[in-house]
Amino acid sequence: MPLPADQTALDLLDAYLEALWDGTDLPLSPGPVRLAAEGGGEPVHWALDQLRRIPREPKDAFARQVGGLLAEFRYRRCPWNAAALRLLNDTYTFAATGPRRYEDWAHDVRAVLHRSVPDPRGWVRLDWDRTNAARHTVPAYPFDPPDTSELPGRLYRLEAEAAVAALAIMAEEWQSEPAPVRSRPDRDAVLADARTLLDRYGPTARYWTNATTAASDPAPDFLAAGLQGTESHGFLTSEYHNGLDLLEDLGLIAVTDDEVGVFWSFGAY
Repeated sequence: MPLPADQTALDLLDAYLEALWDGTDLPLSPGPVRLAAEGGGEPVHWALDQLRRIPREPKDAFARQVGGLLAEFRYRRCPWNAAALRLLNDTYTFAATGPRRYEDWAHDVRAVLHRSVPDPRGWVRLDWDRTNAARHTVPAYPFDPPDTSELPGRLYRLEAEAAVAALAIMAEEWQSEPAPVRSRPDRDAVLADARTLLDRYGPTARYWTNATTAASDPAPDFLAAGLQGTESHGFLTSEYHNGLDLLEDLGLIAVTDDEVGVFWSFGAY
């Protein structure tokens, strides 16, 4: 099924800005950008106007400013993007959604972890390691996903409200967190953003986590425990890259008939 013209325009401009942010030397008005300008609405025209105002030299300053523009463009694109950026953009996390193509959704989860499928709606993907050179040797870095047959055995079912709390505490740091979500003055706003993200998957979504506390209780109190008090079955590689040891992680998977959402928090030192 073809995408609506406005979504196509948004996707084209998003990809173009991301390429500029990565340092690709592209002309200001290539064919895809002209198509985006013709088919896009207010966010597209606003972003293109802002882009024209950014000096292209020096290149490192240009890339930084384009990165800021891309973040703001994604924020304006839809409320889901805005919630994802508010909640998770300041911590080492991974957030991505892919299509559900298999009865055994473990195949779909692995595809998301390997970045081999796009978001079906073109919404934001948060991925600190998207361009990390470590992926040349560990393609799913920082993940080392178990085989499809083994993946469900490392996960436990969660009730919907527990899934909201698990996602909310991914806004915390693993070490030396000065303000756990449970004690923040904006606690309700953090939970609201987490709920917005999971509302995408609808009321029939099923949730899974690698947190071992869910082995005996599908509704553990993640807020009370916080990240520092949460243990899990690790999904991370043991490979040492870029001076980082990957030691802790917490994952949440949402499964529907059409999509799989993957949210992960990492402790790295």
